[in-house]
Amino acid sequence: MTTEEFQLPRSRQANERLHAVIPGGAHTYAKGDDQYPENLAPVISHGRGAHVWDVDGNRYIEYGSGLRSVSLGHAHPRVIEAVRRELDRGSNFVRPSIMEAQAAERFLATVPTAEMVKFTKNGSDATTAAVRLARAATGRSRVAICGDHPFFSVDDWFIGTTPMSAGIPAATTELTVAFPYGDLAATEELLARYEDEVACLILEPAGHTEPPPGYLAGLRELADRHGCVLIFDEMITGFRWSEAGAQGLYGVVPDLSTFGKALGNGFAVSALAGRRDLMERGGLRHSGDRVFLLSTTHGAETHSLAAAMAVQTVYAEEGITARLHALGERLAAGVRDAAASMGVGDHVLVRGRASNLVFATLDEDRQPSQQYRTLFLRRLLAGGVLAPSFVVSSALDDADIEHTVDVVAQACAVYRKALDAADPTPWLGGRPVKPVFRRLA
Repeated sequence: MTTEEFQLPRSRQANERLHAVIPGGAHTYAKGDDQYPENLAPVISHGRGAHVWDVDGNRYIEYGSGLRSVSLGHAHPRVIEAVRRELDRGSNFVRPSIMEAQAAERFLATVPTAEMVKFTKNGSDATTAAVRLARAATGRSRVAICGDHPFFSVDDWFIGTTPMSAGIPAATTELTVAFPYGDLAATEELLARYEDEVACLILEPAGHTEPPPGYLAGLRELADRHGCVLIFDEMITGFRWSEAGAQGLYGVVPDLSTFGKALGNGFAVSALAGRRDLMERGGLRHSGDRVFLLSTTHGAETHSLAAAMAVQTVYAEEGITARLHALGERLAAGVRDAAASMGVGDHVLVRGRASNLVFATLDEDRQPSQQYRTLFLRRLLAGGVLAPSFVVSSALDDADIEHTVDVVAQACAVYRKALDAADPTPWLGGRPVKPVFRRLA
């Protein structure tokens, strides 16, 4: 099927319905139809394993499932079974359920570098709670974020630093400063400039590149020396790097860490974990000022905690992290070979850890290009591959990888034509895709 023949009339109508009642047409900006070629933004009907179906009846091999949250594949039988067992038993009560103790004990066995844990529903709540706790513990106001990390929270302390800062007071944004990933000297200079003002260093411990040797340990030392709290955002690295996250893989223990995404395999559950003396400040068994750490009506829904426990069991018993890496390595090698064979090996790039692959689309001058990304996405969609990234799930099989590589090769052939013409416009089919963070709609 050519992209000229590939149409999504029902998805197009559904997108109009979505925009009529939901600002942005989606509940996450990264899922917006502006992230896809014009009139080619599939609206999903259902999913199973590594595949999803849109409302037009098309089936796709899906990557980046649920913004990296569905690492075991959709409707995973063991997770669904655990959830169903709880549904008839009630999901939310006026007092804690025994499931909360069981889930916390299981999480702390999985992530032994933490001593206490509190569950909530989304990553933003967890990271903001970590920042609040760090400010309370240190008596300091400034937050130092890793400037190379694309997203921490929907809350003001982070969003105020992005191009979408409308509605956030400048005084709030001024309290957030940034340090570069991998540069200990620059971070030390920042801490010295704001001596005794920085409450915490918060970062994703690893991303599209491995941490330089000694970097995370160096941050640990800097945080200790300057009296600030070290926070690892393990929303992505949790489970995908190791069951215990990047801290378990690299052996550097943060004061606080946040987990989510893969933890629930699509069910809403995230976690704030860390040192007992810090975490207990949000509890009842201390004599200091109380910290409003996390208090959510739905934070401990039993079926979501059951899902999290089942996910941890599947990871441990079936070696999921190793499988994610093996699948990713095969996919990355195939995509690179396909790109090279079509003469675009320097323009279609695969980056990141094998369990968390992304791709870059570069123009004639080898600069990142939204136009070439649009061309590439159109060809993938027409070939039955839904891939805003190449982040794998364990439900993929050899046939899925082979088909993906074949479709990538076809896309790269068109990419080569556009490069030769020095103009991708004839292959875009409309406006290019747009970055999530931008000032104007």
